[in-house]
Amino acid sequence: MLTISHYTKTYPGGKTAVEDLSLHIPAGELCGFIGHNGAGKTTTLRAVAGVMSFTQGTIAIDGHDVRTDPVAAKAVTAFLYEFMSGIDYLNLIADLYDIPARQREERVRLYADAFALTGDLGSAIASYSHGMKQKLAIISALIRKPKLLILDEPFVGLDPAAAHLLKGELR
Repeated sequence: MLTISHYTKTYPGGKTAVEDLSLHIPAGELCGFIGHNGAGKTTTLRAVAGVMSFTQGTIAIDGHDVRTDPVAAKAVTAFLYEFMSGIDYLNLIADLYDIPARQREERVRLYADAFALTGDLGSAIASYSHGMKQKLAIISALIRKPKLLILDEPFVGLDPAAAHLLKGELR
């Protein structure tokens, strides 16, 4: 599902954030990066999501190279457009992934209710707290039933009930 081969990221000026990382994560597996601030965790996740360039190596998601086939590789990532309302964003994601109207409504209702975000979906994402943005990003990922779920510090900003719910969904 996710294959990283000899990934290296060196920033202008010569600072190497990650050097020669290789790993393979099969479908259905959970993997987490643990390390101190500045260890390259977020840098690696951004490269996997295709939103950050890298110096060497290859990254493939479901066989799609993030450099040479970025559209197919990015089909498993999500971006948060803050100028939209929460519901408009979820509908955009559902449109992009061809989720039929009935499934869309059921999944949005299920997850928005579960994460206590239903009442705020009509508001602009820019007005959301950090925790609310986390919840929206999680909902947008879960409604798609993705093959690969990329999460960077997914529990930061979540209230205890939402963190517990997310842990259950990940299981």
